[in-house]
Amino acid sequence: MTLDPRRVQNPHDWSALLGLIRSSFAYMDGRVDPPSSIHRTTEADLSQMADEGEVWVIDAPQVSGPVACMVLTPRPDCLYIGKVAVADAWRGTGLSRRLIDLAVDRARVHGLPALELQVRVELADNHAIYQRLGFVETGRTAHPGFDRPTSVTYRRSVAA
Repeated sequence: MTLDPRRVQNPHDWSALLGLIRSSFAYMDGRVDPPSSIHRTTEADLSQMADEGEVWVIDAPQVSGPVACMVLTPRPDCLYIGKVAVADAWRGTGLSRRLIDLAVDRARVHGLPALELQVRVELADNHAIYQRLGFVETGRTAHPGFDRPTSVTYRRSVAA
């Protein structure tokens, strides 16, 4: 079964997508400091992300709502990947790889040389996933008010 991503744009009912992202990020509660911004994210925020970039989802037969998603935002020197989420029951099925492959294609369409994303320092499993997908660490940043790194920045070239 091939599950192909599709782009969603406004107008759209963003409630199911917000639910997917929140449930996918729930395991971070109590693990990351500061807490994830997903708790402050609204349907209006997702709508704005779609207007300013691209929101992609993967639907599955017999499932109500998306099972995976990501947000792509063009920047001057890269395509930024955010809000990558995969429903618990669909983890380990290759959907993250499918989304990253799509991001590579989209970066090329935009004429951008690289992908970039950030992972919270505490999420070692996510670091390993993105490293396996060809990303390399390029920096560390701290959220406002923190004197230690809280996020790791990763990049991946999209050169053919």
